[in-house]
Amino acid sequence: MKYESQRGYIGLEYYGRTVTVKILPVGIHLGQLQEVLNLPETGLKVAELIKEFRDRGRIMMLGVDDMDIFKGISLKLLAFEELLTQHPEYRGKVVLVQIANPARGKGKDVKEVQDESYAMVKRINEAFGQPDYQPVILIDRPLHFYERMAYYVVAECCLVTAVRDGMNLIPYEYIIARQGNEKIDRILGLSPFTRKKSMLVVSEFIGCSPSLSGAIRVNPWNIESVAEAMDKALHTGEGEQVLRHEKHHKFVSTHDVGYWANSFLQDLARTCQDHNKRRCWGIGFGLRFRCVALDTSFKKLAVEQLVYAYRKASTRAILLDYDGTLMPESSFGKMPSSKTINMLNSLCRDEKNLVLITSTKTRATLSEWFSACEDLGLAAEHGYFIRLERDAEWETCGLATDFSWKQIAEPVMKTYTETTDGSIIEDKETAIVWCYKDADRDFGSCQAKELHDHLESVLSNEPVSVKADLNYVEVKPQVGVSKGLVAKRMLSTMQELGLPPDFVLCVGDDRSDEDMFEVITTAVDGPYLSPGATVFACTVGQKPSKAKYYLDEPADIKRMIRALARVSDQELAMEEGEDPPYPFLAGDDTSTDDTWLN
Repeated sequence: MKYESQRGYIGLEYYGRTVTVKILPVGIHLGQLQEVLNLPETGLKVAELIKEFRDRGRIMMLGVDDMDIFKGISLKLLAFEELLTQHPEYRGKVVLVQIANPARGKGKDVKEVQDESYAMVKRINEAFGQPDYQPVILIDRPLHFYERMAYYVVAECCLVTAVRDGMNLIPYEYIIARQGNEKIDRILGLSPFTRKKSMLVVSEFIGCSPSLSGAIRVNPWNIESVAEAMDKALHTGEGEQVLRHEKHHKFVSTHDVGYWANSFLQDLARTCQDHNKRRCWGIGFGLRFRCVALDTSFKKLAVEQLVYAYRKASTRAILLDYDGTLMPESSFGKMPSSKTINMLNSLCRDEKNLVLITSTKTRATLSEWFSACEDLGLAAEHGYFIRLERDAEWETCGLATDFSWKQIAEPVMKTYTETTDGSIIEDKETAIVWCYKDADRDFGSCQAKELHDHLESVLSNEPVSVKADLNYVEVKPQVGVSKGLVAKRMLSTMQELGLPPDFVLCVGDDRSDEDMFEVITTAVDGPYLSPGATVFACTVGQKPSKAKYYLDEPADIKRMIRALARVSDQELAMEEGEDPPYPFLAGDDTSTDDTWLN
């Protein structure tokens, strides 16, 4: 899926719409927390906790969690036990206060977590407790919010060791409480100019972890690592604690819930600002339902309109994609039929026309397939090789000369080919392609994603690009060659010959053809076309595209080209004084006779 990073978010191009993905953690209600800090009850509780802990030389480490299997309370207790085991100097000084909020549900697992927590607390207190010292205090009852805020104020370090959690705003609340206010400062005996400090040890599995760059991040399953983080938090110097706290407070105070809501609404407005320029269609059912957004000017090409413009033109440029456009992707072998060759020859015999076929095939394959077309231009391998007529030499466009990277890419592709039935490797002169259109669709897509990532990894130091598109993964040199350059080359050549076209037809079917559509639609305002030139950019199928027109399937494209070929044959016959070969054209330029398609 195509995406791009812009201003801190990811934009996914999805069926004509840009779906915005942005990491924006929800904030806290700053005003509500300040109100709680100003309550008389909060001040009284803070004073009580100071007497209980600080005045007795105790350092409080705080945990606030629901009594839940995913909150990691037992892992935190094990880590604290390891801390006291490895560091006897903390015994009698450091106290872990674990506030266990009531579980949000009931069940066997909740009872097991509760029993396990009580058993661990009892074991730790029996092993390291003293007559006037209890290492772990477990508060297993509902607390008023002001009580919790008071514990935040007094705690020197906050521990969050959830093994899986959502946002978890406990660290944010702790930061605001530690910042305090004038009333709390007076109770703590601090001057108004005292710089505040705090320490956080947080699990890497909680949502707020990426937003707390100054926190000590831990894997809660690694007991020794969590114990070491606790030791580091206790040993961190006051200056560093101040810097960590100020960094956190700046972020938390400026990214509150109001900022989050406003930012979300602004992103929503920006994302939807051009929706009135698009039409949305629902396609598919169930899990395969898709919403497709199309430009309001995108419409089905009226062949009558095309033929009318074709008749009026004096110089024409016709640029046709082959794979999936003139020839359906499902066609075996994809070699053009004799009737397709005759149709193209009819266009090429017209002196007003310059016709060029673009393809992903090699120049040897195209030379063989279109050997009967004397005046047909060909662009092989997405435009790496170009020739404007059969007897001309092939020209290269920025072709790289070092293809040693193929020796790296091919063995990787072979591995995926062996494990993906229906996939093949196409080794071209300038690229190597892994095709999986005949493989199982879901399995092939998964394998393509894995292959794409694998190739990007092993080829990261090579001058190549790895591209994944519908049914294939391609590795090619980074030389900037595209079908858009083919279109530009064609138009510039006609201009240099003094034949700027007043009729341009460009037809394609996939993402690689979008460059052609963009070039010819923007060429209207440039020097390559005659004033008042008519441009038709047409894609196969209704889908988001830079083309302004569409036809439903390759058979419709052939009918359209056949109608133009008949006009050219008729004009040539009339110039030579012969009867028109298609007399019905006088009344119907878009005959529904499909026998030539066989």
